[in-house]
Amino acid sequence: MTAVTAAPPRPAAPARFSPGRVKRIARLGWRRGQLELLQFFRGTETVVFSLLFPVFALIIFSSMFGGEIAPGVSYSDYLVPGVIATGLMVTGFQTLAISIAIERDRGGLKRIAATPMPRSAYFIGKVIMVLVTSIVETAVLVAVSVLFYGTHLPRDGGAWWTFTWVSVLGVTACALCGIALSSLPRNSRSAPAVVAPFAFVLQFISGAALVFTDLPPWLQHVASIFPLKWMCQGLRSVFLPDSFAAHEAAHSWQLGWVAAALVGWVVAGLVLCLLTFRWTKSRTGG
Repeated sequence: MTAVTAAPPRPAAPARFSPGRVKRIARLGWRRGQLELLQFFRGTETVVFSLLFPVFALIIFSSMFGGEIAPGVSYSDYLVPGVIATGLMVTGFQTLAISIAIERDRGGLKRIAATPMPRSAYFIGKVIMVLVTSIVETAVLVAVSVLFYGTHLPRDGGAWWTFTWVSVLGVTACALCGIALSSLPRNSRSAPAVVAPFAFVLQFISGAALVFTDLPPWLQHVASIFPLKWMCQGLRSVFLPDSFAAHEAAHSWQLGWVAAALVGWVVAGLVLCLLTFRWTKSRTGG
């Protein structure tokens, strides 16, 4: 009678969130982030458009419009928070949506998905790139505003805290929406034409370039759906005097609503990413 040999036990699968795995993902994500930053700063057009476009917008609009829009508040004072918010949106939303669409169309995402690198490391790299470029861009804008337009820095610790959480929540919401929207263009050639109009229209209806309360009420309601309006309003509470709150649409800064709207867009952007993100282009893509 032949003895039946029991099969050796299978080795246990590594825990999905084991310390070793998390450490490996973090290390690969950091390296991916370094690569993303290197690619970003090597692209002259991308650097000029993403980092210097808000500065150009500040200079052009300030030279076109002048005078006070409220006691003690000039148009350039009003413009600075909106330009900072626009810069965060361009970096987190527009640049990210276009770059990912181009990578997908050229097969870069497909090759990344086929490598042993955890897919989460790719997104960590994108987050690092967005955070670093957002900090650099905001620092440049604030420096230009202080040096040439007499902008006052946040007046106390509470204002700095508001500046931080509005910026972080805003750029996170924009980045997630950018990742989600990157699946909409059919190919790399159409990506700028599909993505740029969203950002362009939002700049003019969200109080970034024009005084928000001067817009028709129906446009104000449309703008209130999107995060840029709330980013601008939150940053105005940081850079403008408290007396200006009476000139807002709701006659207050509404920081609670700012936080709720931005958190809502972070959640909505994450859900949209999970539902729409693709590693390969569609078969109908031209």
